[in-house]
Amino acid sequence: MDKPEPNFHFKLMSFTYKFRDLFSPRKNILKEVGIKPGFHVLDYGCGPGGYITATAELVGKSGKIYALDIHPLAIQMVQNIASKKQLTNVKTICSDCKTGLPDNSIDVVLLYDIFHDLNDPNGVMKELHRVLKPDGILSFSDHHMKEDEILSKMTNKGLFRLLKKGRKTYSFLKE
Repeated sequence: MDKPEPNFHFKLMSFTYKFRDLFSPRKNILKEVGIKPGFHVLDYGCGPGGYITATAELVGKSGKIYALDIHPLAIQMVQNIASKKQLTNVKTICSDCKTGLPDNSIDVVLLYDIFHDLNDPNGVMKELHRVLKPDGILSFSDHHMKEDEILSKMTNKGLFRLLKKGRKTYSFLKE
C-alpha cells in the first residue's frame, strides 16, 4: 500500500464488512487461531476494526490488542469502537510497515486480507517476524490469493513455516 485508500472507498469497504460479519462472525474465524486470555495480539491492517471486539473478548482484560493500519479513518474507527465498548487494552498504530513494538512481544499477529495490497511485503514480513515471540503465531488469510501462492510467499524467505491450515486461516510459526 503506497498510500491509504480514498475516504469514500474506505467507508464503502467498512459498510460491506458489516454485512460480511453478520454472516461470518469474526469470532468464528479467531477460534482457529487459539488466542488465550493475556495474549498480546497485533491486528496488522486492521481496517475498520472488524476483529477488535472479538479479539478483546478472547484476550480479556489482561491481554493487549495493537491495531495497525495506514488509513487514519481506520485508526479513528478502532478508537471509536474501543471507546464505546470501554476497551482499555486497545492501542492503535498508524503506519504502513513499522509497528514500533518491542522485539518478541506479540503472541499472535492477524494478517487478514491485506497481504495482496502491501507495498513492501518483505519489509512487513521482517517486521512481523521481529515482533512475534519465538512461539508466536502469524494467522494469515487473504481471499485474493490462492493456496500455493500463500504458502510460497509466506515461507520462501525462511522467516515462517506452516503450522496448520484451518478452514479460514493459515497459521505460521517463526523459523
